Amino acid sequence: MTLSFKVYAALLSYPTEDIRAAAPAFAGALDKEALLAPGDRTGVAQLIEELASQDLYELQARYVDLFDRSRALSLHLFEHVHGESRDRGQAMVDLKALYESHGLEITASELPDFLPLFLEYLSLRPLEEAKALLGETAHVLDALAERLGKRKSVYQAVLLDLARIAVRPAELEKSSVETPAEDPQTLEAIDQAWEEEQVRFGPDPSAGCPVAENMLTKMAVPPAAASDEGRRP
Repeated sequence: MTLSFKVYAALLSYPTEDIRAAAPAFAGALDKEALLAPGDRTGVAQLIEELASQDLYELQARYVDLFDRSRALSLHLFEHVHGESRDRGQAMVDLKALYESHGLEITASELPDFLPLFLEYLSLRPLEEAKALLGETAHVLDALAERLGKRKSVYQAVLLDLARIAVRPAELEKSSVETPAEDPQTLEAIDQAWEEEQVRFGPDPSAGCPVAENMLTKMAVPPAAASDEGRRP
């Protein structure tokens, strides 16, 4: 088990008393496995300190404002891939089945594509496999890190860490995220831009979502499950 992924999952989860109590041990776990050099985790150390010391209700309010009230910052991976299309439902069914096939049962009410849940799954896989699977989501991680940076959020450090750990597929460009022509300055403007400009992957946006399909393929989902044939209406 790779505890670092469990730590990052906790850092990206809704702050609770349990997370608050465990926070002092997070830095030690990251240091022990050293997926990144300590100097590359300065921002994460700040977030850990805040989770351990600040008022829980304020931490919870900040989290909700960031991740629950903006589609642009959604921590649901397929939101940035499929949006509201019906393909998202089938992709989540496949992902849930994959988790269960490796012994990870979803006991909470969260959806399978929730990034902290995906990180929990990665913690159970061999490290090199986990890094490669994380690489399949790198474009989403990059987009989230950029958007959190514009809001000067300490949570950006977590996404930057994950993007550095990820082993990106060699055939993909570093970034092919479409951005609005003008940088929106308000939360309302950012969300409006998200409505108009979803994250797109690959050289041809009209060709579908090769990154999502590749991710499902590498995670051992049968090819038919990632194709258009047999998808549920």
